[in-house]
This record gives sequence, structure tokens and C-alpha cells, in this order.
Amino acid sequence: MAQALIFLAHGYEEIEMLTIVDLLRRSKIDIDMVSVTDSLGVTSSHNVTIQADVLIKDADFDSAKMIILPGGIPGTPNLLACKTLTNKIKEFAAEGRWLSAICAAPTIYDELGLYQGCKATCYPDFADKLKDAVYVKQPVVVDGIFTTSRGAGTTIEFAAAIIERFKDKQTADDILQKIIYNDTYE
Repeated sequence: MAQALIFLAHGYEEIEMLTIVDLLRRSKIDIDMVSVTDSLGVTSSHNVTIQADVLIKDADFDSAKMIILPGGIPGTPNLLACKTLTNKIKEFAAEGRWLSAICAAPTIYDELGLYQGCKATCYPDFADKLKDAVYVKQPVVVDGIFTTSRGAGTTIEFAAAIIERFKDKQTADDILQKIIYNDTYE
């Protein structure tokens, strides 16, 4: 009964995927890594193969409160090509359940016509593809059901925003402190 589902297609950005999984699990948020391929082993854009928890056909969409999409090329177009995933994304949007994406992946929600004027961010090279969203140049943007972020360098802040949605700001801050994120050295 995962609370969040993160999707892996060949060519995903491994920092964006693994950092989110790690920080959510440290926060006691159940997250499943879901392969959109017919294999649990999915290879990243930098040739790192990770074993997903489940195949998309076995994912528990009913229990999940959030879909998370990591970026990466060709990972993002491969996610968009998965009709099972895009149909579930549309269902989540219609039900008001949370949708999160980072790097190039926020463009998927735009391709599906879901933003309808919401604020969003993404990797700068893809900003022109956000036609229905109001592009905001910030590390993380939370607007309505959407949480979006710019890229690998903003993944920790993105994961913290997701943790805050599920739990609260204190839990997110505690996790950031435990991993020594932005610690000031004396």
C-alpha cells in the first residue's frame, strides 16, 4: 500500500529518482519504484540499472496519493509513451490527487493538458514546452495538486516539498538536518 509511486522508464535521471525514494523512505512515507517496462530492471540515462519494486501492471494506484515522475532523456518521452501511466495521471488529476515531476518530466502534465494556468517549473531547456502552465524560475513550485522542480541539483528541495505535503514542514526540515543539507559550518 504505497502512498507514492515513482515511475522508471529507460533513460530516467537516477539522481532525481533515487534521492526522492531515499528521502521519502527516511520520512516513513511508503513509496514504490514502478517500472513502465516489462522488466523490473530499468536502466537510467547514465547506464545505471536499478531494480524497481513492481511492474506498472502490479502497481497499487488505488492506495497511492501521489504520482512522481523523474526527468531524464529519453526517460521523459518514454514515460509519456506509456498509455497506462498517462491514463492514470489523468485519473489522478480528475480526482485531485497529487502529481509531482522534476526536470523535463513536468512537460508531461502539460502535454496531457492538466495545468490549466497553474504555476510550474522544469529544466530551463524545456520551459517553452510549458504552454498551459505559468513558468516560474524557482527550484521548486507547489501549486494546487502539482509539485514541480528544475533538475538534478534541486532534487533534495523537491523531495522535501513532497515530504511536507505528506507530513509537515517540521518533518521535512528534520530530514534535511539529518542529511546535513545546507548546514552552516562554524
